[in-house]
Amino acid sequence: MKTRVISAIVILLIFIPILLLGGIYFNIGVCLLAAGGLYELIRVGSTEKKFPIIMQIISYLVLIYMCTRNINSVDFNYKYSYQMISGIILIYFLPLVFYNDNNKYNVKSAMFLLGSVILLGYSFNLIIIYRNYDITRLVYLLLISTMTDTFAYITGLLIGNHKLVPKISPKKTVEGLVGGLLIGTIVSTAYYVTVISPTSSIVIVSLISLGLCIVGQIGDLVFSMIKRNYDVKDFSNLIPGHGGILDRFDSIIFISLAFILIANVL
Repeated sequence: MKTRVISAIVILLIFIPILLLGGIYFNIGVCLLAAGGLYELIRVGSTEKKFPIIMQIISYLVLIYMCTRNINSVDFNYKYSYQMISGIILIYFLPLVFYNDNNKYNVKSAMFLLGSVILLGYSFNLIIIYRNYDITRLVYLLLISTMTDTFAYITGLLIGNHKLVPKISPKKTVEGLVGGLLIGTIVSTAYYVTVISPTSSIVIVSLISLGLCIVGQIGDLVFSMIKRNYDVKDFSNLIPGHGGILDRFDSIIFISLAFILIANVL
């Protein structure tokens, strides 16, 4: 517990100044997080079968390209081009024929790398765009993620008795989920109607906040499923007490994807 708290404080001391500075500092920081997340996914996937070095390098390049696309945009409605999507798909599937060896590179490998790059590239790119658009909205999303995760952990630790989904995440409890959703919704709603839009309907903001809290917890469980599938405890040991980047940022990845669907409602 002590290690976890110290690590959280260190993360905040590093992240908050970068968030406030914005611009190139924030963009570089987010790209590094995305690259670190991809490293962790590749590391986990490699426990089953090693990916060719050249395909790993290509994946990092494609990821950075996706993260930095429309990097100065403030438009929630921008679209990726068919040319870019087609190029990325071809990058991963054309090499299958040239390798011509399932032991080196196969369809499962291509799908894993393609899915990893799209998931991380798109979600972290959205985080950059949210910061460009309005720092207060990004803080709102971060509050949803951190408050829900933190109080789900604390509530589960104190009064958790009923396992939520033991086959996916043995330590998560129903009590922890309820506590996390409750505090996450209350704090994020209070922030939104106080800082961002005092005229907004508390009921609507509360329902949206609750929905995003739920999506964040589902995202947490999805990444837990990935770990269980590859029989690893954490994505890495980069953050003492927390695990890796994806262990800490799993929920915000899904929250950022969900928020774009309702961004124009709030």
